[in-house]
Amino acid sequence: MKPSSAPDSSESRKVMFNADKEKDFSTWFSEIISKAGLADLRYNVKGFVVFREWSVLAFNEMYALLERILQRKGHWPVLMPALIPEENLNKEAGHVKGFVPEVFWVTEHGAGEKFEQRMALRPTSETAFYHMYALWIRSYKDLPFKRYQRCQVWRHETNATRPFLRSREFYWIEAHCAFQNEQGAWSQVREDMETTKEFMHETLGVPFIFFQRPQWDRFAGAVETFAADTLTPDGRVLQQPSTHYLGENFSKPFNVQYVDASGAQQYAHLTCYGPAISRIFASVIAVHGDKKGLRFPFKVAPVQVVIVPFLNGVNDSKVLAYCEKLRVRLSLKFRVHTDASETRAGEKFYFWEMKGVPFRVEVGSRELKSKKAIVFRRDSETKKEVSLPGVERFIEKTALDYDATLRMTADKAFKNNTVNVSSWDELKAHARDGKFIRANFCSTAMNGVECAEKIEKELGLSVRGSIPFREEKTFGPCVACGKPSTKVVYVGKQY
Repeated sequence: MKPSSAPDSSESRKVMFNADKEKDFSTWFSEIISKAGLADLRYNVKGFVVFREWSVLAFNEMYALLERILQRKGHWPVLMPALIPEENLNKEAGHVKGFVPEVFWVTEHGAGEKFEQRMALRPTSETAFYHMYALWIRSYKDLPFKRYQRCQVWRHETNATRPFLRSREFYWIEAHCAFQNEQGAWSQVREDMETTKEFMHETLGVPFIFFQRPQWDRFAGAVETFAADTLTPDGRVLQQPSTHYLGENFSKPFNVQYVDASGAQQYAHLTCYGPAISRIFASVIAVHGDKKGLRFPFKVAPVQVVIVPFLNGVNDSKVLAYCEKLRVRLSLKFRVHTDASETRAGEKFYFWEMKGVPFRVEVGSRELKSKKAIVFRRDSETKKEVSLPGVERFIEKTALDYDATLRMTADKAFKNNTVNVSSWDELKAHARDGKFIRANFCSTAMNGVECAEKIEKELGLSVRGSIPFREEKTFGPCVACGKPSTKVVYVGKQY
């Protein structure tokens, strides 16, 4: 007997799912979080949520896939402490300035006894990693040195929080790499971009554009920052993984040095990469979901196949026995669940479609007799009659097409997502289009801050940056001030 809190409990099926994703994404997103058992907002600390079983199962698959990619590319896992001494944060001036306003501080322990210095709940882990890298790295033979960890980070986000999209505690992977020279570090930045493409687009089917962030929007302490942006159905920009070239900005204050081949001491060139699993999960929900609910990519679906037996009082024991044999066999390759509850078949169908399970296998007395089963695809909402012995092979083969279909559908929706503007009036006219706006800009250096602030304050848009490693020819004056432009930038409404 399943407990009442099981993901397929009859209690959770009583609430109908009515929101239309395309017409009212915000309501749809809030509703699917609740109805699909993804998170609970009722925890009694503001800005913190409880991630529930259906999202955690998907998180675990996403972590596993991304970690395999990282390990294949030479990264090794570590686990750093959650507490970071204040002295660590203070070593890099730009870093501490950027993060201290968001830090949660631990100041005492036990019965009110104060620590000698404050401890930060890690907002990010550069100052923990590089403290240790100074101890671990000795020679050029140790380089490149590539480590990562999966962990939580805590930031006192002052904007409105929302599960998966923006919260004060989020789950991610952060990778930190050390190299002999600038060339090696820049190669890592490009590799991080390729990793993002392999994981986000090729595996999860989420399209995005990588931007080189303007100077005022760089990661605190970075020389350059590059970040992937995608669009939610309501036209807002959602930042995805970012990668940063840190140069020697952290290696000098943390004394991350190595002895080169000539015997001389040199500072390592550092990079860091931060794919946030919880926010990537939000993009999977937003991009692939439809009016019925979730549509998980096959590779990360918490349950990949649900078996639904038709029970009508005739041959029920035989049907259930066969479904169990089928479940055991399919479980050797897939994540499988059998819904043998007393709920009506139509309600079961609706429930598991809402939960985003890629395949549903229907078996009743008729199928038992004919040695066939009905297999339903969540992406296309089509059914196919398959021989019972061939169900395993059919799902294995069709799963590849299933993920490809989700990816192609997302790419099609994302394809015409950019509009060109050449004046302030045009920028204002397209401010609510829900697209990336390609515009001329006077600079991406600090003297462009005033124009960026004008765009943000008057239109509610943010300058996302320029296309990295590519010079795009300007086609007019700066859209904000009318002065000669030096860059083509992309603008959007940030989540």
